[in-house]
Amino acid sequence: MTATIDAVLGAGRPRVSGRVTRVVGLNLEIEGMTAPIGAAVEVPTRNGPIVAEVVALRDGGLVCMPLGDLAGVEAGALVNVTGASSTVPVGAGLLGRVLDGLGRPLDGGPPLRDVEWVGVDGSAPHPMLRQPIREQLPLGVRAVDTLIPVGRGQRVGIFSGSGVGKSSILSMFARGTAAPVTVLALIGERGREVREFIDNDLGPEGLARSVVVVSTSDEPALVRLRAAFTATRIAEHFRDEGQDVLLLMDSLTRFSMAQREVGLSAGEPPATRGYPPSVFALLPKLLERAGASERGSITGLYTVLIEGDDLMDPIGDAARSILDGHIVLSRKLATAGHFPSIDVLESISRLTGAITTPEQRAVATGCRQMLAAYRDTRDLIEIGAYVSGTNPVVDRAIALKEPMDGFLRQDMHELTPAPDAWGWLAQLVGGSG
Repeated sequence: MTATIDAVLGAGRPRVSGRVTRVVGLNLEIEGMTAPIGAAVEVPTRNGPIVAEVVALRDGGLVCMPLGDLAGVEAGALVNVTGASSTVPVGAGLLGRVLDGLGRPLDGGPPLRDVEWVGVDGSAPHPMLRQPIREQLPLGVRAVDTLIPVGRGQRVGIFSGSGVGKSSILSMFARGTAAPVTVLALIGERGREVREFIDNDLGPEGLARSVVVVSTSDEPALVRLRAAFTATRIAEHFRDEGQDVLLLMDSLTRFSMAQREVGLSAGEPPATRGYPPSVFALLPKLLERAGASERGSITGLYTVLIEGDDLMDPIGDAARSILDGHIVLSRKLATAGHFPSIDVLESISRLTGAITTPEQRAVATGCRQMLAAYRDTRDLIEIGAYVSGTNPVVDRAIALKEPMDGFLRQDMHELTPAPDAWGWLAQLVGGSG
């Protein structure tokens, strides 16, 4: 009955129309109508209607960006406000499915079942109602679970340059996590890599308990932006049901680049390295939606593609200030065949003290001290100038160099339970954990 009343009211609502006056670059300008920021409009083209979104207001008109191809749009074309809010599917029926940035099936499977459609917009949990993070979330990677532990509801960045193994380590997390549900967002990925990642890296086992949201690099900027919020909204639904969710997003940098396209097209002034202010305002709106709530948790792992391996890249610097820790991948380790190429000494989890025991922290600290001692004297060791007995910590680090490398190295298809990893590390450094 309610649906019928809504349909009748919608049919009786006056139709708001305008006309396309200009198409420049990525956006189109419309005059003769009013609509709020974020409203959807329908634009006719020679190839059929497309939907665009209002991104800016100007004197006498609107600036819109399309969710499809602008080819075929003509000046003077009649534009209508759709009146429909953006919705995405959520629910258990999404597990094992691959969706596009707007929440539509992309895997050629059957129509979505056991789902409900909700608005894509959400809000971060109330700061006073967030549950404290007190429990570790195992991820199956030894170096992370022991030396950079991640808690349920924590948000961590994975920082690296291109081609250093971000996607591979994400697939390990997806297959090795103790979280019952994983939501994976591939933002701005190469189209060639999507199928390879799902079939080879993620595999049937990882996909069965995952929801994958894909927006490739050739799609419009708004679709790439929407994909990040679609994935987050799906994760929020599972969290609201009381579940622990692992949200993996690759990458936060491409999300920011999409917003840069939108902002510059809307007339924003470029700021730091060409990024307009809206990019730095949008990052916390996305990242703060992850975390622990009153019922469940979203543990967020976001990759950050740093330009030229520079950790002071503006997006990396902004993300680090919001997130609860960072994992740094090293190109030197990657080129040396050390996988996963995690630079343990440059990585940190801000919640280590809350989610580990004193015994575990002692073991991890002992390992870090040996790694740091070897790093600081490596040049002397390699040229044979270091004299044994000069520093007991360095002596021990030299003796344990190969066993420590064996612990930190891990095949992509090898997963280690967290208790086994802690036991291995404790035995290695001579502690107890």
